[in-house]
Amino acid sequence: MDRRTPDVTSEADLSPGQGALIEFRDVAKSFAGPKGQEILAVRDLNVTVGRGKFIALLGPSGCGKSTLLNMAAGMFRPSAGTVFYGGEPVDSLNTRTGYMTQNDHLLPWRDVIGNISIPLEVRRMPRAEAHERIGTLMDLVGLTGFESSYPSQLSGGMRKRVALARLLAYDPETLLLDEPFAALDAQLRLAMQGQLLRICHQLKKTVLFVTHDLDEAAALADRIIVFSARPGTIRAIVKSPLPRDRDLLRLRHDPDYIRLTADLWDLIAPMAAAQTGSEGHAT
Repeated sequence: MDRRTPDVTSEADLSPGQGALIEFRDVAKSFAGPKGQEILAVRDLNVTVGRGKFIALLGPSGCGKSTLLNMAAGMFRPSAGTVFYGGEPVDSLNTRTGYMTQNDHLLPWRDVIGNISIPLEVRRMPRAEAHERIGTLMDLVGLTGFESSYPSQLSGGMRKRVALARLLAYDPETLLLDEPFAALDAQLRLAMQGQLLRICHQLKKTVLFVTHDLDEAAALADRIIVFSARPGTIRAIVKSPLPRDRDLLRLRHDPDYIRLTADLWDLIAPMAAAQTGSEGHAT
């Protein structure tokens, strides 16, 4: 295969004048360890996220990918530097973002409509308006016909669709997704990836998507931010050569996709080798 240098960009090509929505400026975050020691999770983060972009965060476990999401959501404050959203510092809970994790957190005593309606109830949306919005979301994520089903009656993929509809119910500007499909089998995962991509482009959402899977990052993202091992910092920002209207079912045969995954592997392989070596030495 013809190898080449990855198309590595910098934060500069997503400058505020080009529609930047989220900015991490000289950001670091540390936590107290079990014995009171300081553990540095991330350091020297300088990156901006363009409005409407789908950004994947790729790197080894413990490198700070989820920490970055939590800071964007206003759940963590940086130990140094500043996180900006829409040009303003994030110093409290960021209600313009919505968060989805590996666990769907569905309430077992509520049916599909009841689970999706939770954020609308919190906002005290009028019943008629909420009913209309829930119907739209049911159609959007492919849940029509399952309105009265309970979580125990749904497959893993269907439960993820309910969680996604609930996330979209209050119409957050940015979706913060922390390995949302990691527990699904390959076929379900591909279906959910395609649905997520279609919905995010249709609704013009900005997305930060945490994954350990370089194939998933390459398949979904406009740009992939590759993190170093902890303390996490940005090793590279790789721009995808793929069109936004990509067909995930045929993507594995696309030469650009094959080169992109190879480029990503070249970036993360040394970290994987180092981690394996250190683990082997420890045993």
